[in-house]
Amino acid sequence: MAVSVRINAAGGPEALRLEAVEPQVPGPGQVWLEQAAIGVNPLDAGQRKGAVAIPFPSGLGLEGAGRVVAVGPGVLNVAVGDRVGYATGPLGAYASARLFPAERLVKLPDALGFDEAAAVLFKGITAQYLLKTTYAVVPGTKVLIYGAGGALGQLMCAWARHLGALVMGVVSKPESVERARVAGCDAVFVFDPATLPAQVLEATQGHKADVVYDPMGRVTLNASLDCLRPRGLLVSFGATSGLPAPIEVGTLNAKGSLFLTRPSLAAHTATAAEYQERAQDVLQAVASGIITPHIWRRYALADVAVAHADLEQGRSQGAIILTP
Repeated sequence: MAVSVRINAAGGPEALRLEAVEPQVPGPGQVWLEQAAIGVNPLDAGQRKGAVAIPFPSGLGLEGAGRVVAVGPGVLNVAVGDRVGYATGPLGAYASARLFPAERLVKLPDALGFDEAAAVLFKGITAQYLLKTTYAVVPGTKVLIYGAGGALGQLMCAWARHLGALVMGVVSKPESVERARVAGCDAVFVFDPATLPAQVLEATQGHKADVVYDPMGRVTLNASLDCLRPRGLLVSFGATSGLPAPIEVGTLNAKGSLFLTRPSLAAHTATAAEYQERAQDVLQAVASGIITPHIWRRYALADVAVAHADLEQGRSQGAIILTP
């Protein structure tokens, strides 16, 4: 008997319920996957709270790793026994076993453990498209990355440093400064909207940032805009502090003909081919030591509510993993 986390309506961590589910026979293009590790991401919490709309009742989770135990008709890219991971929907990763579309599975190298795979695929693909597609970071690019001491931020800082950028990190508390420096930051700032633009101006010798990667949303929006050089790009890709307020088009002009985008992982992995290409780039970056998954804590699947509470209260210092 497998178990799965279900949520019937938006709410706090206590809304997450563990239910027994019967093993299912995979249909065309599907596999039945027994999971060894499940990744927890801020997007999961946003969906649980209702800040990011999903239909209820629902499963939750977009990232996992395990072994294929059954394949449906027409599946050719994976076989029974293969070690695989994934980092996109459909929702339902919070489970000991599940059906999953075969074309969205990524074969794992033997050197990468299940826990590490579940800690790096979703966040790694996010870092990959942000640094290589949303804004193509090259040697000399001046980047500002919020959450530099967190699971995604550590990956982004390390990868941006490898690409030759001047990496400036923003953290929420002083105890995260050293972790962000170790991750690859040239400069680290504890967030204060009143002082951040001046700190960025000084760190860049008057240039300001070429690109700001902001997953925070509401509380950081104005400071982020003020950290950008003329014609710089604000990448608003999350809403940890709430959805950003609307911006008047004239504001972008007044602050230096700025650019603004709000990208998503789904739009950058819409086809199986693009998804697999980005995933392979992440796996290669891990194998080359460019990025390293940092697991902060492992929780039993039954303790998913505790994991969500720790994530939302800012306790985590790296990736959170659920183990069935």
